[in-house]
Amino acid sequence: MLECKALELRQGDFVLSADLQFAPGKVTALIGPSGAGKSTLLGALAGFLAPVSGAVLWDSRDLAYDAPGDRPMSVLFQDNNLFPHLTIAQNVGLALRPNLRLSAADKDRISDVLAQVGLAGFDHRKPAALSGGQQSRAALARVLIADRPIVLLDEPFAALGPGLKDDMLDLVQTQLAAGRRTLIMVTHDPADAKRIADQVVLVADGVAAAPVGTDALFADPPAALVSYLGVGMG
Repeated sequence: MLECKALELRQGDFVLSADLQFAPGKVTALIGPSGAGKSTLLGALAGFLAPVSGAVLWDSRDLAYDAPGDRPMSVLFQDNNLFPHLTIAQNVGLALRPNLRLSAADKDRISDVLAQVGLAGFDHRKPAALSGGQQSRAALARVLIADRPIVLLDEPFAALGPGLKDDMLDLVQTQLAAGRRTLIMVTHDPADAKRIADQVVLVADGVAAAPVGTDALFADPPAALVSYLGVGMG
């Protein structure tokens, strides 16, 4: 289980506290106003931001001394983080072999995972030759092949149109959540949470609240959520 234990994060004058657990094998959406600290919390979980106090625990083990690459998690960013000079197969292969010394078996695995995300035959293309949706699929393939138990999604599909975004969210649910990974997704859009999240963490007023079931939260929203989403929240 992933846990924030009396966690306090600070960036300049901004302070965020979190004391909560993320249920294993569930999709959790982080929702709240811009600047509330959603990405800050994700950065702390990933190891990019050291807490002022408290701890990030994985199966009761403090991750404080684990570098980002050594943590049991993958991160899917909004910009997809694809290297333009590498082929799609090489970009995905980085999750297997950072030195890109890929065996024949590795290349077969890469082709298989690209097929899973709808990119069969795209192995030798460069990112510039792909559409935005296809680049998102390639980034998702890299997370799939890394096969880590926790996946952090920092609004990776925000730049896509509504139809493509829904397709990607469905792909995340079928390919990642179905594998019993723990998914934590930053979003500004309640529709994203309603589409795939089992539970929601409201981040507002300097606090990341304990997770609440998605249906229950939107059926009886707290004042901070109503204030953020306004009358159009349904």
